[in-house]
Amino acid sequence: MYVLHSFYQPCLFLFYLLPSYIMTSTAHPNLDPYVTKAENNSVSPHEKIKDLHEIVKSVETGMLTTRASTGYMHSRAMVPTAPQSDTQTSLIFFANKASHKFDEIENDAHVNVSFSNTKTTSWASYAGIAKISQDKELIKKHWHTGLSAWFGDLKDGVHKGNENDPRVAIIEVIPDEIRYWVATKGAVGRALETGINAVTGGVSVPGELRTITSSEIQLTQGLHNK
Repeated sequence: MYVLHSFYQPCLFLFYLLPSYIMTSTAHPNLDPYVTKAENNSVSPHEKIKDLHEIVKSVETGMLTTRASTGYMHSRAMVPTAPQSDTQTSLIFFANKASHKFDEIENDAHVNVSFSNTKTTSWASYAGIAKISQDKELIKKHWHTGLSAWFGDLKDGVHKGNENDPRVAIIEVIPDEIRYWVATKGAVGRALETGINAVTGGVSVPGELRTITSSEIQLTQGLHNK
């Protein structure tokens, strides 16, 4: 049994107290009027998901970011399958099991997937957990012939690049939180508002910043699964 020396006891006490003062958020609404003005928390969860789907559909290609064992973050372009319901919040990707991204997911399942529409300025960011599956029924459910081009037929009788290829795997990203920006003005409206506020000292907010929280995700998925 180890006894903590009396010299260290006050230090230990301070150790538990300090985080409450030091590890406080640097976010301050009064100093960040852009976010304060842009945030819209009055939209229903179903409406949020509907608009989110529109953003993802318009962009098509997302950037899946994983963390390597070295701590470095790596991103690559990925195209998710179409959602199977109006309330689906998860993302499903097909990928080659022999690629490095699987090593990184096994090292740390926390991932981010982002989408950005450069024409409208709308964007979406998924933060969640990646799950790997080679379930045959799930693969068959989402597979389409166009995916074969990403695997190729190795002419060995096994790796044919079809849905039965052992390299084929699914990465399902189950979000814990989704944040997105939906543009409410076009290019002309954005330019006009930005120009006016640059002169007057106002804040340009040509859109809405929305968050689909963990509780909202659980609620909508629970309703969908019933």
